[in-house]
Amino acid sequence: ATAEPAGKTTRKTAGEPGEVRRITLYVDKFPDGQMGYGLEPGKPTIPGPLIEMIEGETLEIELVNNTDVTASLHVHGVDYETSSDGTRMNDSVVQPGGRYVYTWRTHAPITRADGTIAPGSAGYWHYHDHVVGTDHGTGGILLGLYGPLVVRRTGDTLPDKTFTVVFNDMKTNNLTTAPDFTAKLGERVEFIVIAHGNLFHTFHIHGHRWADNRTGTLTNPDDQSRIIDTKTTGPAESFGFQIIAGE
Repeated sequence: ATAEPAGKTTRKTAGEPGEVRRITLYVDKFPDGQMGYGLEPGKPTIPGPLIEMIEGETLEIELVNNTDVTASLHVHGVDYETSSDGTRMNDSVVQPGGRYVYTWRTHAPITRADGTIAPGSAGYWHYHDHVVGTDHGTGGILLGLYGPLVVRRTGDTLPDKTFTVVFNDMKTNNLTTAPDFTAKLGERVEFIVIAHGNLFHTFHIHGHRWADNRTGTLTNPDDQSRIIDTKTTGPAESFGFQIIAGE
């Protein structure tokens, strides 16, 4: 990451991509039968951990399945071979007690031969299981096997903190209240919003607005991006944005 020169408000930005990184992700069960991904064995979370990439890099993810059911890892928004699809159709799944390496690749925007632009991978995406419960993995998603992925472009402004919000079908009886999202005045806050289940939802933040584009921020005074404070999202969709707390 880089920062602006002295004398200006410090702004951290995404650096240059590396070539290949490798992480290990674990699938574990909670005592109540729910499931989650985690960066350490026996420490799953719902949603799963935030995974960040920079356009142009490759990420190899070794998925270790510590449960008694077959599980997998499927991703949205980035490039991969069919062997990293995470479905039964091509046997890219992980048996109980097993492990498997998934490879995700990203690329910057490309100018086609006809002069049009092919979009890059930068954006707010998500990953999830695609096999628990049914061949489509709807059981795994209901149990908690999902998480956020952010692909940043070199030079993108980095947030001070990130919150992930997931809409999903679930039982709420006897559950604790949802967590509060807290930030200090002036902090740059990033929201990643993911929708699962069968319903459409409307996401809204009181007292704040953002640009309806890739980052949620205006790039210059003449940026014509629509400014919104509410966004509707449906099953399998995801989006994200940054705001300044209290602005």
